This record gives sequence, structure tokens and C-alpha cells, in this order.
Amino acid sequence: MNNIGIFPRGGELPEMFAEYFSGKAYLNMLTEKGVSIGNVTFEPGCRNNWHIHHKGGQILLVTYGSGWYQAEGEKAVKLHAGDVVNITPEVKHWHGAAKDSVFVHLAVEVPAEGAYNEWLEPVSDEEFNNLV
Repeated sequence: MNNIGIFPRGGELPEMFAEYFSGKAYLNMLTEKGVSIGNVTFEPGCRNNWHIHHKGGQILLVTYGSGWYQAEGEKAVKLHAGDVVNITPEVKHWHGAAKDSVFVHLAVEVPAEGAYNEWLEPVSDEEFNNLV
């Protein structure tokens, strides 16, 4: 799994983020100058908790595998390499790998004054296992 996708995988998530993921994920920060861009690799079945990007939003650029994105109140959307997800500020959502696939995306933090992430509850196993 070290060389999946375009960019190197990176190390396991730092503790400050790992607590907000169900399963194992890896992070390679590509840049934090101007725009923060991280290459995030999810092992099969790994997903992050529900969360909100306040003020700035986020863009996901899928580079490998298949996974899921879901905004609160909407059906989950299956993602594949080449897909782009524009997450507007203040939208509660989650994203992660499909049960049977590694999933890699670039996470682009949209800059905004005072932008921050609010981490919320995990996506339940029942909720996740019912995705098709």
C-alpha cells in the first residue's frame, strides 16, 4: 500500500486526527502554503466521522480506489478515481473507503479567514454496512 496512486502514501494519521476515524488511514501533507492539500489513504472500510468545515469548505479529488461521500440528509454517493466533490462550508458530511477497496483522495482545504473543522460523531457500523 505504500505506492498506491499518484503521491506517496505517508504515515499513519497523527493522534490528533486518528481519533476521528473508524479504521486505519494515512496522511501525506503535500503543501500547507496558501492552500492546505493532503493525500489521504483509507484502508478498506475506513471512514472519518461526521464533520463540518466552517467558513472555508473542502474539495476532494479522488485519485485511487472507491469510496463514499455523504452529506447529512442526502443519500451516500459512491466515488471512484477521477471524481471531484466540492463540499461547501457548514455542510455536515463524512467520506471514506468502500468495504472492499483502498480509497485515496487529495483533501484540499478551501482557505477562509477563521476557517476550522468541527469533528462530530462516528458513522455507525450499521449505517456504513447498509451502503450499496
